[in-house]
Amino acid sequence: MKSITRTILAGCAAAALSAGAAQAMTVTIQSSFNANDFTMKFFTDTWLPKLAKETDGRVKMKLLPNGSVVPGNQTLDATAMGVIDGDFTSTSYFAGKEPAFALLGDLISGYDTPEQMQDFCKDDQGTKLLQEAIDKVEGAGKVKAVACGPYGKEALPARVAIPDFAAMKGKKIRAPQGLESAIFAAAGAVPVSIPFSEVFSALQKGTVDAADASVYINNAEIGIHAVAPYSLYPGISSMPSMQLTISDAKWKKISAADQKTIRSWWYDAMAALSKDVAKQSADRAKKDAADGKVHLIDWSDESRAELRKVARGQWEVFAKKSALAQKVLDADLAYMKTLGIAPK
Repeated sequence: MKSITRTILAGCAAAALSAGAAQAMTVTIQSSFNANDFTMKFFTDTWLPKLAKETDGRVKMKLLPNGSVVPGNQTLDATAMGVIDGDFTSTSYFAGKEPAFALLGDLISGYDTPEQMQDFCKDDQGTKLLQEAIDKVEGAGKVKAVACGPYGKEALPARVAIPDFAAMKGKKIRAPQGLESAIFAAAGAVPVSIPFSEVFSALQKGTVDAADASVYINNAEIGIHAVAPYSLYPGISSMPSMQLTISDAKWKKISAADQKTIRSWWYDAMAALSKDVAKQSADRAKKDAADGKVHLIDWSDESRAELRKVARGQWEVFAKKSALAQKVLDADLAYMKTLGIAPK
C-alpha cells in the first residue's frame, strides 16, 4: 500500500514539474544596445534575472545586441513576422514608416527629465499612442506595445564654446536626420548627418563643431572629450525614448498577472537606469571639470526657453505630416501643460 502511495505521489510530483516546465517561456528581444554597452550589462546582469524571479521563472527574457538578427530599423517588421519575439529599441528608428514615431521617439527640447516622459508613457497616453502607430504600420493584432520612455538626456560635446542660444548660429552640429536636424537648422545651426561611428573623427577634424552623441558618461567613456573639451551639460536637446514590444501571439501566451509584472518591471528598470546614468554622468562631469579636461556649459533658463520655442515650431511642422502625429503632439502638449513646461 505504501509502495502504491509513493508511486502515486511521485507521479503527481512529476506531473506538476512537467506542467511548471510547460509554462516557462523565454522571450527573445532584439535591443538597440551594443554587446558591451553599459546599458546592455545593466539589464543582463541585474534586471533580466529580476524578471525571472518576479514571475517565479514563468517568463525569462533573452536580450540580443543591436543588429544581431535584423537591422535596427526592421525590428518591428521582424516582430510582426515572428522572426524575433519583440524589440527593446529606439522608437525614432521607425520615423520613416510614420511621422508619429518621430514625436514619440524624441520630442527634442520638450521634456526636462526622463522621468517626466516615462510617466507620460506609463500613466498618460504615451503607450496607447505608440500602439496606434505600430498598428498603423504593421496591422492590428501583430505587435503589442508594452512600455516606452527614455533613460537619459544627452549632453552635447563641442570643440568650441556654445554658451547660449545665440551662439548656435552657424555652428556645424552632428544630428540625426529628421526632427532634430530641423530644430537645429531653425535655431541657426548647420546640421550635419554622419554615423555615430564617425563622430570622434568629425570632431577631431573640425568637420563638425559639436555633436549630438549620447549621455555624458557614455561620451566620456568613449573619449569624445579629448577632441571636444566643451560639453553642454545638462543637455539641451535629445532625450531618445525606448520601447518594449512583444509579438501579439507571444503576449497572449503570457498570463494577465505576468503581463502586468513585465510592464511594471520595465518601468522600474528604466527608472533605476535613469538614476544610475544621471549619477554616473554627474560624478564624471564633476571630476572631468575639476581635472580641467572639460569645460561644462549649463545654459540659462532663458536660452533653454528660446530653443524650446524654436523646437515647438518644428514639432508643429512634423505634426502636420499625419493625423496620428498631430494626435501625439496634442497629447504631449496637454501632459506638459500639467507639468508646467509646455512652451507658449
